[in-house]
Amino acid sequence: MRKYIIIFFIAIGQVAATSQATTVQSQIEKQLDFNEKLNRMLSFSVPFITVNELDKNREEYIILDSREKEEYDVGHIKGAHYVGYDDFDIKELKTVDKNAKIAVYCSIGYRSEKVTEKLRKAGYANAVNVYGSIFQWVNDGKPIYNDEDNEVNEIHTYNRKWSQWVITDKIKKTW
Repeated sequence: MRKYIIIFFIAIGQVAATSQATTVQSQIEKQLDFNEKLNRMLSFSVPFITVNELDKNREEYIILDSREKEEYDVGHIKGAHYVGYDDFDIKELKTVDKNAKIAVYCSIGYRSEKVTEKLRKAGYANAVNVYGSIFQWVNDGKPIYNDEDNEVNEIHTYNRKWSQWVITDKIKKTW
């Protein structure tokens, strides 16, 4: 009987390990699909910074969120300033030093790339786009916050279709 109990627990362990490996494999495939999507969507017309680089050097950057206000209000990178996309007005940055390091993000990097293009054209030489933007940020397990500076576990994904690129199950997706 003892032999069968040991075999049972070994079998359960193997099933759990197989299930975990399948989940990891699925997440890797989704991340690769996300990277492929990014490479198709972005023109790489401006320099970019990775999520990890930004996180490690956050205090050096002015962080701008180029999503719409509704998206920003649900959750954003701590310390980010809302600038929007449709209503982006470069005049609102007139007090920002043209040599300041500026990191711009949106959902995946398309809108932030366009805003970064405008910033660089206006003379902000150190403006960069955040590769993968806030979706990559949460996929990497980094926290997001609301306006009261409270950590939240919800992100606005723009729409249902785009929500597929938030591959972590630790974040609630709304649109």
